[in-house]
Amino acid sequence: MDKMPAWADAVLVPVISVLLAAAISALVILAIGENPVTAFQLMVDGALMKSSGWGYTLYYATNFTFTGLAVAVAFQAKMFNIGGEGQALIGGLGVALACLYVPWPHWSIALIGATASSAIFGAAWALIPGYLQAKRGSHIVITTIMFNFIASAVLNYVLVNVLKPQGSMEPASGRFPEETFLPTFQQMFSTSETVLFRGSPANVSFFVAVLACILVWLLIWRTRLGYEIRAFGNSETAAKYAGISPVKITVITMLISGGLAGMMALNTTMGEAERLVLNAAEGAGFLGIAVALMGRSHPVGVFLAALLFGFLYQGGAELAFWTSIPRELVTVIQALVILFTGALDNMIRMPLEKIFLSFRKGDV
Repeated sequence: MDKMPAWADAVLVPVISVLLAAAISALVILAIGENPVTAFQLMVDGALMKSSGWGYTLYYATNFTFTGLAVAVAFQAKMFNIGGEGQALIGGLGVALACLYVPWPHWSIALIGATASSAIFGAAWALIPGYLQAKRGSHIVITTIMFNFIASAVLNYVLVNVLKPQGSMEPASGRFPEETFLPTFQQMFSTSETVLFRGSPANVSFFVAVLACILVWLLIWRTRLGYEIRAFGNSETAAKYAGISPVKITVITMLISGGLAGMMALNTTMGEAERLVLNAAEGAGFLGIAVALMGRSHPVGVFLAALLFGFLYQGGAELAFWTSIPRELVTVIQALVILFTGALDNMIRMPLEKIFLSFRKGDV
């Protein structure tokens, strides 16, 4: 019998972790001479109480959903893919090539083509670390870290020497054709009388991220391949005994993971910037690790965690604008959330398990 119900593990533990992180963050805010209640109100007002704030929150959440799913899929096979940043950068290159060199007639068709291109480029960048892990025993953490730096260098070279328009000094590609521009939430949901999501970068790629959550859930829990991935993650020895190839599962899992990370570029490159720029990943590849940890590597949990971190990003921007609280405080809050949901997970889990066990003994 499990020590704690599944709902408590999936909901109660992360919620308590967030509350503890919020409490310690409040103490930090007090220490720098600000009112934590006022700070929290500013974060909520800026991120949730107006449509433009929601637009930015959902924009950031879209990035974190893709990279969180990428890490979560790898976690299912007990692999720690921390190369999402590099895979997202190379995915952006795939988006740029698809948008600049293919004459798309409409944004909907361009979105399909760019989605495929970003996924292929991201998967290709994850292929070599996956292969080295499967065939040579090279640790996936080391190789994916190295490939993040290589991806940054490759993107810098391509932008400066290949994609930069003639006469431009900025290391960025030319603007994509208008036929590839993705509809923004402002265009989709505003009326002649009411303008919603004014100025926010949220766009239709948010719905691609939601669809990716659904497809990942179907893959992991409703297909044979998903069963093999989970079986391999639970016990490599048992999986080999059952006829599951470790090399095949390792490589395929990394391909899927890299493809998901690459698709993040749909939001930043095709949806927001409408061109390829340096550092288009915006750190979302690394934050995907925290999102996957907090979401317990489940697509629903990943999506909810992505919304939370999107709120923290947008709310933190509001804090920096309206108060003397530095923008870096959001990084502190994120670090505390990661600390409690990752490193100190047992500090919360073990007391809860004792509480639930005592309730069961009382029922007997």
